[in-house]
Amino acid sequence: VQLVESGGDSVQPGGPLRLSCAASGFTFSSYVMSWYRQAPGKGRELVATIGKTGGWTNYPDSAKGRFTISRDNSINTVYLQINSPKPEDTAVYYCNVGLRGIDFWGKGALVTVSS
Repeated sequence: VQLVESGGDSVQPGGPLRLSCAASGFTFSSYVMSWYRQAPGKGRELVATIGKTGGWTNYPDSAKGRFTISRDNSINTVYLQINSPKPEDTAVYYCNVGLRGIDFWGKGALVTVSS
C-alpha cells in the first residue's frame, strides 16, 4: 500500500488550495478514504471522509463548509480542497485508508497559511 500526498504549499489566507493523494497497492475503489491533519504541537485530527464511490462524504462539525473531499476512482486519487484557507489551517495533511484493521498513511503534505 502506498499513499502519496501532493499539493502542499505556502499560501495566503483566502484562496482555495487542493491537495491530492495518489494511491496504489490496493483496490482503491473498494475502500473508504479519509484526510487527517496535524497542526504544530497538536494531535492528528480527522478532516474528511469519502465513501467508496464518492456517493457520500462526512466531515466533523469543525470542518463542515471549510473543506471538500472528492475522489476519482479512474486514477486512484483522492482530493481535499481547503475552500478558504486560514492561518489555523496550517498543518501537515495526511491521506488515510484502513485495510483489514490496519491504518495506512502517506508521508503528508505541508500547508502553511500566512499573510
